[in-house]
Amino acid sequence: MKKTYAFMMALLGAWSVLATAADQFPDKPVRFIVPFPAGGGTDAFARVLGGKLTELWGQQVLIDNRGGAQGNIGTAAGARAAADGYTLTLAQSGALAINPHLYKNPGYDALRDFAAVSRGIEMPYTLVIHPSVPAKTIKELVQLAKRNPNALTYASVTSSSQIVGELFKLTTATTMLHVPYKGAAPAVVDLLAGNIGMLFAAPTPTLPYVKAGKLRALTVMSKNRFEALPEVPTALESGYPALGNVLEWYGVVVPAATPRDTVAKLNASIVRALNASDVQERFRTLGQTAAPSTQTEFADYIRLDYERWGKVVKASGATVE
Repeated sequence: MKKTYAFMMALLGAWSVLATAADQFPDKPVRFIVPFPAGGGTDAFARVLGGKLTELWGQQVLIDNRGGAQGNIGTAAGARAAADGYTLTLAQSGALAINPHLYKNPGYDALRDFAAVSRGIEMPYTLVIHPSVPAKTIKELVQLAKRNPNALTYASVTSSSQIVGELFKLTTATTMLHVPYKGAAPAVVDLLAGNIGMLFAAPTPTLPYVKAGKLRALTVMSKNRFEALPEVPTALESGYPALGNVLEWYGVVVPAATPRDTVAKLNASIVRALNASDVQERFRTLGQTAAPSTQTEFADYIRLDYERWGKVVKASGATVE
């Protein structure tokens, strides 16, 4: 009887320790994989969010930049991570909604290998050109491209910016030369130097140069004018409704086998961080807009964008070996 009692007490003690550890999650540093190099919008987002989570948790959030293959390498690493909540992966629209349609084997299944935690931010795509390109409006650019097929060059920094360029060409019936870059920083350097003519990208890497007059923004691809560039017309205003709701988004995912209660705790912390006024103000300076969500909302959002961009990729005929 005494042995049984002692055994039961030991079990209760072990359960108490486990429950306390779960309540204190996280109780050690958390890794945040960013599937792109430092210096771009994804890295800026992760460092703002990671800094706030460090403050809330009292545990360091370590940014782990894993660039390569337009986000595939880092995203695949996130899919293979331990499913314990201590490895977060930055979910980017190109990596999760476009790459699976471009690559035969990106290294992960976007819809099966991850549990959605929360959407982070949304941004409209912008079309930015070097001042030497003789166009002040999107219509003038289209006319220029039609007069000079394949003379204009445009950069892409992710698969999503590449496919936005393809969507632009399909919509406007133009042909232009695509020049891929490994990240936003080198693309912006070449754009500023006039080595390429234009860039389809989220606004973060080009916003300071547009405001300084070193680059010219022709359009934002959102339903309404963009707060950070209020003087720039939308594609809808310019007569191109098919380009009127083209958004870049970032969020947070974890491996699919991560316990549901852990995912719920992560969601609560990330939503709290994203709703903080100081975080939202920092995002605004980057041209980003906080857009937190529930787990289910983000999972549905990813699936719908996956289906949408799959159709665009198929229509464009674009592939990456």
